[in-house]
Amino acid sequence: MAMNATLYSFEIQLADVDRGVYESLSLRVAQQPSETAEYLLTRVLAYCLEYTDGIEFSRGLAVPDEPALLVRDLTGAYQSWIEVGTPDAARLHKASKAAPRVAVYMHKDPLPLLGRLAGEKIHRVEALEIHGIDRALLAELVPLLARRMALEVTVTDRNLYVTIGDRTCSGVVERFGLASAS
Repeated sequence: MAMNATLYSFEIQLADVDRGVYESLSLRVAQQPSETAEYLLTRVLAYCLEYTDGIEFSRGLAVPDEPALLVRDLTGAYQSWIEVGTPDAARLHKASKAAPRVAVYMHKDPLPLLGRLAGEKIHRVEALEIHGIDRALLAELVPLLARRMALEVTVTDRNLYVTIGDRTCSGVVERFGLASAS
């Protein structure tokens, strides 16, 4: 018998000083049984870091050809393809052909992924954005994860400050690039 997803509700006050984005977000996010808490939190933080009109969570495992997050314009065309985790080169190649912008947010050490992708054929590899979410920040947030959460997320100079109640956790979002591939 298949296990069901666990639903989380996040009430987020977003202040992204870097981009001038200030929003109140109400998110309902499903965590699949195969998904770790770090991965779930990375999806939520990526949503905040990428927040713009048209952003949405994909339908998840039900549609494996979609990214974790996507941004569509009013016609339904992809504007941003946002992966979470460690996608392979073929998936990133496909994504770069499907959307003008592709970003990856990692909850693990990005260096192994960068090594695997080096020299692989990826369309517009120079435009690919790979972001590493501070693993110490995620480790601090995991024990605080609850089915219903109110939090404040502040972004300034690529530093993340996440406040839950009277506790503030902080970390850096580091951007990595890939050298041109064949």
